[in-house]
Amino acid sequence: MTDPKTILVAGGAGFIGFHLSEALLRQGHRVICLDNFQTGARRNVAALSRHPAFRVIRADVSQPFAVPERLDRIYNLACAASPPLYQADPVHTMMTNVVGTEQLIRLAESNGARFVQASTSEVYGDPEQHPQREDYVGHVNCTGPRACYDEGKRAAEALCHDMRRLGRADVRIARIFNTYGPRMNPDDGRIVSNLAVQALTGQPMTIYGTGQQTRSFCHVSDMVAGLLALMETPEAPEQAINLGNPDEFTIAELAAQVQALVPTAAGTVHQPLPQDDPRRRRPDISAAKALLGWAPRVPLAEGLPDTVDWFAGLLGVQDWRRPAPRATAAR
Repeated sequence: MTDPKTILVAGGAGFIGFHLSEALLRQGHRVICLDNFQTGARRNVAALSRHPAFRVIRADVSQPFAVPERLDRIYNLACAASPPLYQADPVHTMMTNVVGTEQLIRLAESNGARFVQASTSEVYGDPEQHPQREDYVGHVNCTGPRACYDEGKRAAEALCHDMRRLGRADVRIARIFNTYGPRMNPDDGRIVSNLAVQALTGQPMTIYGTGQQTRSFCHVSDMVAGLLALMETPEAPEQAINLGNPDEFTIAELAAQVQALVPTAAGTVHQPLPQDDPRRRRPDISAAKALLGWAPRVPLAEGLPDTVDWFAGLLGVQDWRRPAPRATAAR
């Protein structure tokens, strides 16, 4: 039995936040979800609300807030993570990343709590190094439309490193690569969500640019395992740690997998590539393997069906799976 701890999950009503909170509750911990519900889903909180060790504080980390309990662990997942959502209010996105991270680290400092900062592969920008290692400083447009998120996360990392160097907080930084799985919002603007919803509703799947840009897709169960391992490793790594699946797919290949799964998929249509959209994205996870003993286990071919099934349930689409081909009788 794990020694029960009181754990704050900022952004706990979000996609990864829900799965992380669920895992912590299974381990026997007390979980406080702090969320402003700007992008977090109330259905996620409702699914956990009957658990006696779970409670919710509705608050915005960029504004003053209070947590009366003594905390042992803090996970900071508080920020919209897809371009359409974080670009909708770029000033708030920047303040969530900078002011919110400062307030949460100070809370960790005052409680003597361990702190995990959810950073992002977006700190590498449109990378010129491939795959991306943690010592790569990135290729980011610091004034472009994505800068509120990219630069906000980079500034948050700088703050985390300074607090660690000053000995004021036990800080660990996870650079999260594209994560997918059940509980994603159908309208969050991420590529897996977009393609799955379009396929299930009989629309052409939108591919931006040529479709040859690549991403590495990590199932949420693997991501949660990585975040837990990072928090519970006895010595905080001095560097940020990449968490992601190193299997690399073009967007066209992802669309083809969705097309093969969903009978109603209506092919693809191409739109212009958004400004500063990365051409390649693949993590080097050598540090995660060596320091955390972590590596992803769920390949895309196994994780995609349950993700599409989640969207089908939300959309009320029945019997969406393409039937397996019939075996031909031997003559």
